[in-house]
Amino acid sequence: MGQSLSDIQNLKVDNLSDAQIEQLIKRAEASGMNEMQLTAAAAERGMPISEVTKLRRRIEELRSGKRTGKETQAGSVQLRNAEGFNMDQSIFDSLRYSDPYYDLTPTQKKIFGFKLFHNRDLTFNPSLNIPTPQTYVIGAGDQLLIDVYGASQESYDATVGPEGKILIANVGPIEVGGATIQAATARIKTSLTRIYSGMGGSNPNTFVDIRLGNIRSISVSMVGELSKPGNYILPSFASVFNALFAAGGPNENGSFRKIQVYRNNKLLAEVDVYDFLTKGNSSKVMLKDNDVVIVQPIQHRVEIKGPVRREGLFEIKQGENIEDLLRFSGGFSSLAYKERITVRRTTKDQMSVEDISSDKYRGFYPKDGDEFTVGEILNRFDNRVQISGAVYRPGEYSIPKGGMGVKELVSKAEGLMGDAFLNRAILYRTKDDLTLEATSVDIQGIIEGSAEDIQLRREDVLSIPSRYDLKEDYYIKISGEVNQTGAFAYGENMTVADLVMKAGGFKESASNSYIEIARRVRNDITGKVAEIINLQIDSNLKIKPEDSQYLLQPFDHVFIRRSPGFQREKIIKVEGEVFFPGDFALSNANERISDLIKRAGGINQFAYSKGATLIRRTEYYKGSTENEIKEENLTAVRERLENEDIKINEAEKILLERISKKLDAQELERLKEQKKIDQQIISTDFRADRLQDLSTNETSGIKIELKEQELVGINLEFILANPGSSNDLILQEGDIISIPKELQTVRMRGQVLFPTTARYMTGRGFKAYISKSGGFSEEARRSKSYVVYANGDVKRTRRFMFVKFYPQIEPGAEIIVPQKPERTPLGPQQWVSIGTGLATLGLVITQIVNLTQ
Repeated sequence: MGQSLSDIQNLKVDNLSDAQIEQLIKRAEASGMNEMQLTAAAAERGMPISEVTKLRRRIEELRSGKRTGKETQAGSVQLRNAEGFNMDQSIFDSLRYSDPYYDLTPTQKKIFGFKLFHNRDLTFNPSLNIPTPQTYVIGAGDQLLIDVYGASQESYDATVGPEGKILIANVGPIEVGGATIQAATARIKTSLTRIYSGMGGSNPNTFVDIRLGNIRSISVSMVGELSKPGNYILPSFASVFNALFAAGGPNENGSFRKIQVYRNNKLLAEVDVYDFLTKGNSSKVMLKDNDVVIVQPIQHRVEIKGPVRREGLFEIKQGENIEDLLRFSGGFSSLAYKERITVRRTTKDQMSVEDISSDKYRGFYPKDGDEFTVGEILNRFDNRVQISGAVYRPGEYSIPKGGMGVKELVSKAEGLMGDAFLNRAILYRTKDDLTLEATSVDIQGIIEGSAEDIQLRREDVLSIPSRYDLKEDYYIKISGEVNQTGAFAYGENMTVADLVMKAGGFKESASNSYIEIARRVRNDITGKVAEIINLQIDSNLKIKPEDSQYLLQPFDHVFIRRSPGFQREKIIKVEGEVFFPGDFALSNANERISDLIKRAGGINQFAYSKGATLIRRTEYYKGSTENEIKEENLTAVRERLENEDIKINEAEKILLERISKKLDAQELERLKEQKKIDQQIISTDFRADRLQDLSTNETSGIKIELKEQELVGINLEFILANPGSSNDLILQEGDIISIPKELQTVRMRGQVLFPTTARYMTGRGFKAYISKSGGFSEEARRSKSYVVYANGDVKRTRRFMFVKFYPQIEPGAEIIVPQKPERTPLGPQQWVSIGTGLATLGLVITQIVNLTQ
């Protein structure tokens, strides 16, 4: 079986196929989990961080389509249902089949020996792969294999006929029916001596060996209190146990200790299954054809409960006592109270209870229906004391017979730890009425001998607190431009430089900046919230000597500010018809479109400058943070080192280990952050949330799509002719300038009869292109038609009086003809409302006219 999510600690992501990863994602989504929650759950269950990273990477690759058609070699790995996913009926079926006694009733499960014949994992079929028993009685249907060896070599295959005889060539019939193997061998040897002279005499050189081949079948009648009584065809080797198993064993009312075997209408043997279950003695009675096995009804059954090895219902024979019952039940368990057993017994008209002491076990004889209950020892200790807290070996200790004091108990616990609070310990004592009493103890005085020792009693608990248990835990915190932000344990005499070293050192962005320390104000009534201390960092990322030794105090919060002159490179892109397309870094904050085109070598002879567009990120763009970019770069370095064809040197190996450790730590931190976000989702982009609410509100009539990038129409010809003008926009990070080849087509979309793309026709207007697409459709809203130009600009149809002025068409333009809004016909209620309104209006007018007369 392959790997499963239940074995999450040993799961290897590389051994999973893409189809199985997709199946895992679907199961998670069906359970209400997103991909981040899936990987977070995997990490919580013990999946190594390196495997969590691989799983996240595989999921991202599948989402982006990079792994389409690619499968791992171990495509046969199977994923079983994980905890937390929906379970189907097959799981309950597997639970059923995992319990071999699933179909038994509670009473049947309690009957001693009942499970033996109802365990699907056990069989009592007779073994046929055994040496031929010399006492086996041969009957009709048995196959005898006769081998002659020595001076002569021959083999005979003979089957015993209905008359009990076998036929051997050149010898004739030999009667073997009813004889044992040993007797039949002697008869056959005597007959074979006629043709093998070397087989007789005092010094024979020819020998004979006889063994059974296929054995005959016998018919056995199974009657009485059985689960499946009837006639059974069994091998002639079958014993009573084989027959009982075939018949399902005794039923709920059947005896396990009085199983009778009748042969030729006479009682042959009586079998006790308990001898086999408790002593391992199996019945040696071999069944014969037409034998009858009778299972008698049970006569005496008792129950024993409590701390014994085998609780349940047991069958008792006449003359057996409680010691025999305990032997059947496996004896007392370690928690049993062995001095007394309680029995519930039915009398003529009611129930009675008897207490049986251990000295009467041998003389007490159970009766049918008795219920024996074994009690447990008391859950208490007669000599236990406990010590906890600031000692080297806390735990339980015994009080010796001569007694023990507090000083001796501390000594047994290897003495006090260095952080022990010596002024006071607490001794908890259980009083006679089981109430708790707490007593203060001068632990230092008792240890030094200046205070009187206290004698301990059973169940005393001595608690010695640590000094740190009595005060708040100290920590300090660091944020800002260091490699590892967060809280750290406070140490006495810890300096700012020590904390920065614990935080992994400064980032490059901390250069020429300063450190700010926020310190708690403990005793101030003026309203001051925090004391602020500033320290300087030089250009080499070093704290000034006089500031580096500045001592921190508990709960200080250290902020490492970013240098105001630090700027990470900002990437922009030019694509299309320029001489040097590709990525560029902004050289200054005021770089414009014309500057970038110039750096790209200018536009070439194939460029269509009127179609140039600027693609700009919106405020809703979810780009990579500085830490994510750094992580991506480190990941690329790690992959390159791991995939090197030649063996990396020692320095590169150390670098690889350091990078891997850092990336694993970042992955773990991200999973923790994601878990916090999942537990408490709070959006800080209120503007985006408001727009989303408007877009999803059906009554607003507003359809808003939050885009991460948008097209900005630009006039590149004008920009290149007038650099620095208002049309020459200042570039921002992530901007993409796209300059297409010369366009020669015009596209028609919307409510036209045949939406198509037509060749650009110089000098032809809007209507000529509409004609090319078959004209307007009946649903066309002609007055609202508009044109989207190749650079992203849009112009609409204008109207003056009753004349429409359509936009001019240029190469690469797209004509859009919108659809008329749907008009909902008035229903009966609307017509009734209109009629009512008109009638009311007529009545008002009539009253006004009457008043003016």
